[in-house]
Amino acid sequence: MSHDFLAEITGSFAMPAGENPTVAMIEAAYQHHGLNWRYINLEVSPENLKDAVAGARAMGWAGFNCSIPHKVAVIQHLDGLGESAEIIGAVNTIVRRDDRLIGENTDGKGFVNALRDVIDPKGKKVMLFGAGGAARAVGVEISLAGAAHITIVNRNRERGETVARLIDEKTPATADYIAWESVFAIPDETDIVIHATSVGLYDIDELPDIDLNTLRSSMVVADGIHNPPRTRLIRAAQSIGCKTADGLGMLVNQGVIGIKYWTGVDVDAAVMRQALIDLHL
Repeated sequence: MSHDFLAEITGSFAMPAGENPTVAMIEAAYQHHGLNWRYINLEVSPENLKDAVAGARAMGWAGFNCSIPHKVAVIQHLDGLGESAEIIGAVNTIVRRDDRLIGENTDGKGFVNALRDVIDPKGKKVMLFGAGGAARAVGVEISLAGAAHITIVNRNRERGETVARLIDEKTPATADYIAWESVFAIPDETDIVIHATSVGLYDIDELPDIDLNTLRSSMVVADGIHNPPRTRLIRAAQSIGCKTADGLGMLVNQGVIGIKYWTGVDVDAAVMRQALIDLHL
C-alpha cells in the first residue's frame, strides 16, 4: 500500500476544553514533520474520566494530555508514574509504554526548558511566586535541574509551606516559605524570579503584587502566563534590562516534550510557537 490510513492517535481530556490551543501547535508539528499522527481535543467530565482513559487504552492511543480538572484524579487510572510526576503528585501527559499507561508531568519540564534558553538554573537562587499546581511542578523541576535554593512566596501559608517542604524533602534543593502579605520586595541576591500564579490570566492588565523597583538587571524574570506572552511583568523586567522567559515558551516546550514522549521525534519548537502566534496568542 502506498498510503497508511491508520493514524496514531493522541489527544487531550479536560473540562472546559474549548479554549485549549494545544491542538493547534501539536497538529502543526505533526504536519511539519510528516508524522501520520493526530491530536484530538476532547471535553471530558470528571465522572467520565475513568471511561475516557479506558477508551483510550482500548483504542490503542499512543498517549494523551490531561488538563484541569483531571491532573490528580487521572493517576488512579494509570499503571505507573514518572519520577517528577510522582514527586509533584499530578500528571498532565500520559504515555503508552508497551501495554502500560504511564503518567508524566511536563508542566515544570516545559518551563525549565524555556528558562534554559536564557539561564542555566544550576546553583541559582529562585523566588517562586505561587503554590498551586503549576508552581508546584515548576518548583520540583527547577530543583531537579540543579537550583540551589527556592523561596516559595504565597498568600496561603499552608499551601506555600507544603510546596516548600516537598522541595526540601524530595529534591536536592533547599527551600523555604515567605508569606505574601503586601507588595513584595525581591531580595538583591535573587538570580531567577518566577511568577506562577493566575494573575494576568483573565485580566491582561493585572500585575502581580511585586515591587518592580526591586528588580535588578542581573535577574532573569519568567512568567507562566502565555496570553499575551509579553505580560506587564515581562515588559517591566525587559525595560530595566532583565533577561526574560515567557509563558508561550513554557507552553511550546511542554508540547515538544510530550511529542518526544509519544513519537520519539525531536520536533521543531519554532513551528509550534508560530502556530500559536498565528492564533494571536
